Amino acid sequence: MKKNFLTVSAVCMLSLSLIFTGCAQSKQKTEKNKQDNKKTNTQSVNKNTQADNKNSKKKTESKKEKTKAKTNKKETTATVSKSKTSVKTSDSALAKLRFSGKAYKVINNNNPNFSTAQLKKKSSYEKYGKLDKLGRCSTCIAMIGKDLMPSEPRGTIGMIKPTGWHTIRYDFIDGKYLYNRCHLIGYQLTGETTNEKNLITGTRYLNINGMLSFENQAAEYIKNTGNHVLYRVTPIYKGNELLARGVHMEAKSVEDKGKGVKFNVYCFNAEPGVKINYKTGDSVAADGSKGKSVKTGYGEDTSGKSSSLSSNSAAKKPESNKTPKSDKTDSSKTTYILNTNTMKFHRPDCGSVDSMTHKKTVKSGRSALINKGYDPCGRCNP
Repeated sequence: MKKNFLTVSAVCMLSLSLIFTGCAQSKQKTEKNKQDNKKTNTQSVNKNTQADNKNSKKKTESKKEKTKAKTNKKETTATVSKSKTSVKTSDSALAKLRFSGKAYKVINNNNPNFSTAQLKKKSSYEKYGKLDKLGRCSTCIAMIGKDLMPSEPRGTIGMIKPTGWHTIRYDFIDGKYLYNRCHLIGYQLTGETTNEKNLITGTRYLNINGMLSFENQAAEYIKNTGNHVLYRVTPIYKGNELLARGVHMEAKSVEDKGKGVKFNVYCFNAEPGVKINYKTGDSVAADGSKGKSVKTGYGEDTSGKSSSLSSNSAAKKPESNKTPKSDKTDSSKTTYILNTNTMKFHRPDCGSVDSMTHKKTVKSGRSALINKGYDPCGRCNP
């Protein structure tokens, strides 16, 4: 009996021991699981943090790249804008250029500033800007073809007095006269004689050393090829000065896209050895001596280069500057030849009529044609 009691006691104690041991192990396992979970969570958090940091870094780098790209784009745009500004030189910038002994200065590497639309048209026309409030000429532009070029000598232009005009002589100047009546678009190109919108007061040096070679270049090309040249000349003034500081000349042959003729130059309205007051046109020699003022009559002509055509041109009937009595009023209709392309009207005996490709004969009054938008020819003076 006692033996059985002891055996039962031992079994009970062993069971309790196993129970306590299991509980302890279970507790340890639970604690371990907790630590493992905590570690896992910590690692997960760390990983998430690292991922967030990485993503944040990527976003930051991406943002920086976008900002850099945007900045570069702005810089590029600014550069392009600056480039465009430098391509098209302003009139005020040209007026600041100073004469240093050379007749002209090349602008924009000789590339003219014509638009694509302007270069597309391949039929002849000519446009002369209006005189400003001071009576000064403005920009003249023409699509010059053979049909606009004259075939007879130029008539006298002595009756025209452009702003700043003085008839003054210096013995050391070639041709003696300081000033010429300078055609902005030369007579040999469009045949305009007494068109006051096309005549400025220019020095002999400007006329011959500056403008003439460029006019000749365009004229010879047109005669030899029959192609067109887009041609623009702008007188450049400073403030309210009556005398232009110079002229901006641009030209480009159209059919061959500038292979034959292409220039962009600024010609100085200066004369070596003479100091000029551009506000009034007054002048004095560099040594202080004054030029000789010349008073001449109606027929005075110091026009320089444009006094006649080249020897290769066929001279026809001399031009008359007198306006027929019947043309002065609209009391009777007169026969005129209209150039519907250039919007000019001519007398039937005008040398330009034979070369016209778009012409129409009409009987009309002079003022009626002007009211319709036609201009009188500068050669035959209808």
